[in-house]
Amino acid sequence: MLSLALPDEAATLALGAKLAGLLKPGWVVYLRGDLGAGKTTLVRGLLRALGYAGRVKSPTYTLLESYELSRFVLQHYDLYRMIDPREWLDAGFRDDCNAATLCIVEWPEKAKGLLPKPDLDIVLEVAGEGRTARIEALSAQGRKEMQTWQGFDT
Repeated sequence: MLSLALPDEAATLALGAKLAGLLKPGWVVYLRGDLGAGKTTLVRGLLRALGYAGRVKSPTYTLLESYELSRFVLQHYDLYRMIDPREWLDAGFRDDCNAATLCIVEWPEKAKGLLPKPDLDIVLEVAGEGRTARIEALSAQGRKEMQTWQGFDT
């Protein structure tokens, strides 16, 4: 597991940009943390590094924001408002996480066992004026990429 201090918003955006070089289509990333922990900011940094120049907003009310990128489609889910895990299935999201997409899921615990297993689990926490990030690789591919990720050693 990798732990990082993120002293300000710029550091959270920079981590997102760094992740852009690591994440691949077909991956599932769980993004956990309390409200205001910086989850959408991290995704914004990731998208900017992947060349997306449009508005990046939290999918809290829509459940899903989809971004068509040059290499793949990024699906950004926010399950905070889900009451029943079956809502994931009822919304038809199960098929969205496939080899052509990168799926980033905020509040994955709301879909209790119905989500694909993650390649990475990222936890953001408020720490004073900044944040901390814990990144854990949970698949063989995730572990391999994390070990070769320039600038980080797990």
